[in-house]
Amino acid sequence: MPAPLPLRLPCAAFRRPELAARLRLWPVIALFPRECHGIRCFYIWLSGGVHAIQRAWGSVGCGGFLPDGLRRNFGRTRQGVLRLKKTVVMVGMMGAGKTAVGTAVARQLGVPFLDSDEEIVKAAHRSIAEIFARDGEPFFRARETEVLGRLLRGEPCILSTGGGAFLSPVNRDLIREAGVSVWLRADLDLLWQRVRHKTTRPLLRTENPRETLRQLYEARVPLYAMADIAVDSAADLSVEDMASKVVAALAERAEVLGKD
Repeated sequence: MPAPLPLRLPCAAFRRPELAARLRLWPVIALFPRECHGIRCFYIWLSGGVHAIQRAWGSVGCGGFLPDGLRRNFGRTRQGVLRLKKTVVMVGMMGAGKTAVGTAVARQLGVPFLDSDEEIVKAAHRSIAEIFARDGEPFFRARETEVLGRLLRGEPCILSTGGGAFLSPVNRDLIREAGVSVWLRADLDLLWQRVRHKTTRPLLRTENPRETLRQLYEARVPLYAMADIAVDSAADLSVEDMASKVVAALAERAEVLGKD
């Protein structure tokens, strides 16, 4: 698997937003905004060849110069492009960002994005809240397992699941056998800020939704911790930042994201 290749762009790049936009069009796996020794810069995970490296480096006034570190590592990247080999299943609490981050990850990797809740809604012709109210949670969980199994049998993709999906041992086994689980780990306060005004969360339709969320959080975190990969969320991280962190974590596993 290619090693991460750090490419530092000067602070001036932040005053040229069009430069960052152009970089995203090149064969790049992830674009990481970082601060290094007090200097703001971008780090880029490159999936292409030296031409892309030279263009990116040369575009900031370095005349196409390829640093020694990048030149030494180039041989690891010139043969093949990283390919998703297993379905990535996003798990975590409501409000963790599974759908938003999962969509961004799929876009960065050029693979389909699917949402198990949306697939359930399509099949039932009713909303999640209506299914809970009419048929109850056990019925919903059974349909959830059926849909999850079907989606995992398809082509590798990014799959977002409902907050309760990973609690089921059957679902965890399905995911372990056919995919890789990624837990978007967020603290309780951040989750509450994100869901407090939502009206589509049937489990939070209680007299004290904040306390209900706390109880769900404490009960579920030990099970989410069984996921293959954990990626920490924070209030100051954008969706694209989180997606880049997920891609970087996946790229550390050649059996998940690697060369053809």
